[in-house]
Amino acid sequence: MPTNRDKRSIHVPEPRKLGVSAQVDKQTFLTRFHERFYDPAFDGSRAQIDALAEIAWQAYEEGRKAPRTRAAGPEFANPEYQLSEQWLQAREEIRKAQKLHEDPSRPPRVLIISGAARHEQTCPGEVSKSYRLCQLAEQTLVAEHADVDLLDLGHLAAEYGRVIYPCKACVATAMPLCHWPCSCYPNHSLGQVNDWMNEIYPRWVAAHGVMIVSPVYWYQAPAALKLMIDRLVCADGGNPDPTRTDGKNAKKAKAIELEGWDYPRHLKGRAFSVIVHGDTVGAETLRRNLHDWLCDMQLVPAGGDANIDRYIGYYEPYATSHEALDRDEAIQQEVRNAARHLLATVGRLRRGDLRESVPPSARPK
Repeated sequence: MPTNRDKRSIHVPEPRKLGVSAQVDKQTFLTRFHERFYDPAFDGSRAQIDALAEIAWQAYEEGRKAPRTRAAGPEFANPEYQLSEQWLQAREEIRKAQKLHEDPSRPPRVLIISGAARHEQTCPGEVSKSYRLCQLAEQTLVAEHADVDLLDLGHLAAEYGRVIYPCKACVATAMPLCHWPCSCYPNHSLGQVNDWMNEIYPRWVAAHGVMIVSPVYWYQAPAALKLMIDRLVCADGGNPDPTRTDGKNAKKAKAIELEGWDYPRHLKGRAFSVIVHGDTVGAETLRRNLHDWLCDMQLVPAGGDANIDRYIGYYEPYATSHEALDRDEAIQQEVRNAARHLLATVGRLRRGDLRESVPPSARPK
């Protein structure tokens, strides 16, 4: 760490600004607000909706991002700093999950993630192949007496109120500006509420192993999966004390980073497996991307047999892709084997028989 003299000599860059505003005028705001009540069923309640719109406009104009706060308390650098009650609750759920993770008396817990956006209860009218493969893994793990938490990201497209907001890239300004858990949301002044990540963070923390099963969408991860990936950046070096940066004070965060930041790895040591399937191209690239991302967060790969890319119904019609999966007993068995390898790796990690992985690249300290 730098000495006090070193700290005084550190040049802290000013945050760059171009004066580009995203602020909207009142008429635009009200038009967008009323779009939520387009259904004629709301016509009899227009007066009440108009009244709510005025309240929402005031919150927007005043920038009331976190309207309910309380003093941070003695665990924080600035105990009197007013922190969002919702952020504090998300932090508490993560702490509870960490205790579950560390309890040696509990069975191994595996988080299985279906990365597909397709869901049978919305436009496609059919389940994804990824979800079916997740079920195979779940059945295998349950038979081995593991606790399984199945996270279907397809609910983002099918379930009312389910949303993961995009990462705002606070980390690209300074790592300490990226809080653990993320404090960018909810933002009540912008109507950015019900952020699913506040539930997803504890699910990652509680897990001993993570299996991601994903299709390829245009050579890349599905948008639902990528949203979660980006929002997990705070787990890889994120600042657990927002009072140190006075909330989102960019220049203060830059100074803290330049003085020396330790990049805490909040998910370090959990095992992982990646299953990527495609129709024609891109499966290997996406599998490698997911593998490298998880290694970079210092999760532990469960070995080659647990990290695979395969094609189902290669260059066959989409209409018969589920029938192709029915016939493809090889990939079904590979998914079962991957689940077993993951569980075995979890066991070795919990017993202390396996060293944690070293990430392919290390951030500057």
